[in-house]
Amino acid sequence: MYRLVMDDATTAIAYLWDAAENHWPAAHGDDDLTDPFSPGLGLDLFEAAHTRLDALGVRVPAIRFTDRDGAHQTGGLAIVEDLAGENLEELLARDPRAATRVLAGLGEALEAMRRHRAPAYGKVAVADAGGTSRGSSCEAVVLDRALRDLAEAASRDQRIAGVRDRLAERLPELAAAVRPRAEYAVVHGELGPDHVLVDADGKPVLIDIEGTMYFDVEWEHVFLRIRLDDAYHPLEAPGLDENRLALYTLAQRLSLTAGPLRLLDGDFPDRAAMASIAEHNLGEVLALARA
Repeated sequence: MYRLVMDDATTAIAYLWDAAENHWPAAHGDDDLTDPFSPGLGLDLFEAAHTRLDALGVRVPAIRFTDRDGAHQTGGLAIVEDLAGENLEELLARDPRAATRVLAGLGEALEAMRRHRAPAYGKVAVADAGGTSRGSSCEAVVLDRALRDLAEAASRDQRIAGVRDRLAERLPELAAAVRPRAEYAVVHGELGPDHVLVDADGKPVLIDIEGTMYFDVEWEHVFLRIRLDDAYHPLEAPGLDENRLALYTLAQRLSLTAGPLRLLDGDFPDRAAMASIAEHNLGEVLALARA
């Protein structure tokens, strides 16, 4: 992502999807868009998510220009509106009271996303085109991913290895308690406060939207709880499934352990911050294993 400054001092943001810009180590299945959790990368995913969110009245940066043919760059390129203010994470740290209005607006956006239902789960670009995603259900997809994350984390840290067998039994038990569901909501997937910008009118603007998918709304709310902690309370939604919340909480803690540890295998620049994320969530996994 680059900020562009024009000759007249106006600005815009350029999103560039190019393998050279990606710090994640390549993994088998990265390009399988039928996997809801495969990397949300590419102009097609961005445009499909933008179209869906905009239709729901959710504020996203306006698109100024796209290039999918490589006329200007080797990867997909989008030029979008520049929202030069702070994000919600920064606002919460600076002035929690001022963040109240933004959280209220975010709650309205989340409610609009929750009300919109689709008969199939998966990435918006796949589902809206009539495609079918892998797996038999959201919880089955999450279970499969969580078991992979458990194996990865255990291979990199002996503390996780010590509770691997216990968690390998716990995860299927949690998944078995989840009752089937036939409709799915729109979820961002990684809606942390750093992915919510604040525009000049004090309204929330969702960014990094490529991973937007139809999925269990509980997945979104577990992530929001983890990232926002006490600031999450204004966003609480009624009727969330406690069994899904239990499974998805353990799954996301495992993901937030294994993912950063895997990222540290590569050349990610901010290594201390990523190691801190891994360590914090590793501790949460150990606590859940003891519960």
